[in-house]
Amino acid sequence: YGLVSIIDDYAFGDLKSFKQQYSRLDESAFFELKERLKPLCKRTLRRDVLEYIKYTNRLAVLQDYFPADDEQRLYDLVSNYLQKPVLYALPASQRKLMTLILRKLLASSTYAISGTLQRLQLKLESILSENLQTQEAFTDLQSDYEAFDETEDEWFEEEGDEIPLDDTLIFNPDEVEEIKAEIEELRVMSQLAHSIKKNAKGEALLTGLKVGFEKLEGQPGANRKAIIFTESRRTQEYLKEHLERNGYAGEIVLFNGTNNDTSSKRIYQNWLKKYHGTDRISGAKSADQRAAIVDYFRDEATIMIATEAAAEGINLQFCSLLVNYDLPWNPQRIEQRIGRCHRYGQRFDVVVINFLNERNAADKRVYQLLNEKFHLFNGVFGASDEILGSIESGVDFEKRIAEIYQTCRSEAEIQASFDALQSEMDGQIEEQMSITKQKLLDHFDEEVHEKLRISLEKSKEYLNKYEFWLWQMTRQFLNGHANFQEEHLAFTLHQAPTAGIEPGKYRIGKNIPDAHTYRIGHPLAQYIINRCKNASLEAGHLTFDYSGTRKIISILEPLVGKSGWLRVACLSIESFEPEDHILLAAVTEEGVQLDEEQCQRMFSLVAEETPLNMDISAKTNERLYTVTAQLKQHILQENTERNANFFDEEMDKLDHWADDVKNSLEIELKNLEREIQYRKTEARKILNLKEKVQEQRNIKDMEKRRSELRRNLYQAQDEVDERKEKLIDNIEQRMEQKIGLTELFTIKWTLT
Repeated sequence: YGLVSIIDDYAFGDLKSFKQQYSRLDESAFFELKERLKPLCKRTLRRDVLEYIKYTNRLAVLQDYFPADDEQRLYDLVSNYLQKPVLYALPASQRKLMTLILRKLLASSTYAISGTLQRLQLKLESILSENLQTQEAFTDLQSDYEAFDETEDEWFEEEGDEIPLDDTLIFNPDEVEEIKAEIEELRVMSQLAHSIKKNAKGEALLTGLKVGFEKLEGQPGANRKAIIFTESRRTQEYLKEHLERNGYAGEIVLFNGTNNDTSSKRIYQNWLKKYHGTDRISGAKSADQRAAIVDYFRDEATIMIATEAAAEGINLQFCSLLVNYDLPWNPQRIEQRIGRCHRYGQRFDVVVINFLNERNAADKRVYQLLNEKFHLFNGVFGASDEILGSIESGVDFEKRIAEIYQTCRSEAEIQASFDALQSEMDGQIEEQMSITKQKLLDHFDEEVHEKLRISLEKSKEYLNKYEFWLWQMTRQFLNGHANFQEEHLAFTLHQAPTAGIEPGKYRIGKNIPDAHTYRIGHPLAQYIINRCKNASLEAGHLTFDYSGTRKIISILEPLVGKSGWLRVACLSIESFEPEDHILLAAVTEEGVQLDEEQCQRMFSLVAEETPLNMDISAKTNERLYTVTAQLKQHILQENTERNANFFDEEMDKLDHWADDVKNSLEIELKNLEREIQYRKTEARKILNLKEKVQEQRNIKDMEKRRSELRRNLYQAQDEVDERKEKLIDNIEQRMEQKIGLTELFTIKWTLT
């Protein structure tokens, strides 16, 4: 509702009526909503365009590792600690969320969990010294777990805020002793975490990268680049130091939510200098910082180590090796990560490396679910639309996994819980598959496939044609004012022809780093086009050279050696949308009419202008006017038909909108009606006469309000009809065609 309302205020009524009609969809309401969304929402899945766009595969690599005994001891200690029924270090209102995050940090690295354990210890010591209960959110976790805020929002959006305990409660002696014991437990775990300098997963990363790069070597042309995703900033720092010590010094760039480390700042400043005076700099610091780091990764670095900040909003098609150092439990997040590399424009198969703790039964089952049920890591498509749809946001799935880690102590319990979850997932996926054909936003049918094929071909043709025309026009207009590089479609403008246009290098194309991107919408191009459009052109004689071109244009061959007359006019139509049409009317000396494509193709040739030594005959002039009038009538008829279809669509939309608004007005009246009936029923049960009389008075007041609402409803419904009438008047005014026809030039033509 929100997205559609941004596009069109009259697509739906208000939110109240939308909820009432569509929050619980029956079959008829479903198809009604589907039809109302059709004009506004278009959805294209990757598999829909596979015939036209080449997508590469995902190749999974599983890198297992075996934690050392001290790492396993730390895992067991922290896990047992988190499974205790009462913990004073974690706020009760966020116990589940904090437990999830601590488990993710524990799985990430000892460096990620060590600082957190120490701060929990210090927090408890502070609480004990003040002898006060506290329920403050442990926001310090943000420095360890960058996705803290996002995860917190998702979890509480799903289940609502829990009610915190009284923050002024004084601890009794038994509780004080329990806190002291918890402090000691945290101290032991913190010291153990700090003492572990070598992580088995970190060592396995070196092997995984070697395997991954070897797979890239099997794809000639693939860049030797890898992006490593972690959920912890401390792990990010550890991995940078670890990799630099093991052969990757000077080849690493970091990407996180702040990008304020010394190296990132230097990269940003160098980027600003490099692209000073070009369109690459947007002026938005955060966006430019991200662009600078991505450019550095593309051009200089071998490895980017990124937090979840890089999982959205950046494109890394130049990288085809992705490492999930920490594996999210939410499949939606994994799909987002892989989508940075495995997307339109990726030329090579994307290698996805995942890590598996062979000493952790729960970790094994999580990976099995993600790999076998969600199909995230292999194939062309990744996780299917239906499978990801079965878990919606993925938060509930994430919570279920967190619950298994929290409640299961033995391997048998872990296996049984995951078996139950997997069985439940099978049912959800099967149900989702069964309703796939009843999507609000349909997948493509054969007709749409055919339209897409034609549109794709036309768009490529148009793009090349318009770019060619723009280039030719620019060369002619700026001749003597710019240096042109034909092979690169680039030019250097020496002096701005008007205010607001910068001198410098311009180039036609996409993703141009070192010049202004020159396109039809650029101010310089618009200036040139407008000047050329308004130029006064005298009649002339153009000799088009077909024999000297390398192109074979079959449609022109019958005209070789012939001459005639050609008139070009511009037809302007103001109706729903302003339209300009170029009309090409041409005849041979014998009076044979040329079709539009012949005229267009003729202008694609090189031509020589010579003085016109004769006037057009009255007969030929009349013939050209007749042809122009026919072309004009044909275009006006097409415009009228389009407008008629648009008018019908607008009327249907406005009818629905008016019904929505009226329905919203009736909702309050219906609710009040139900309330009156309920109060009357309850009043009969009252035994006390005084209370019974008072309740009847209350009901009378409600009935008066009901009568007033009815009067207001009729008035409001009339107002809706008036608004609808005004909208119809506005549409009618816009439908009126205001037509202008301007003759641009007339030439005598000869084709040699």
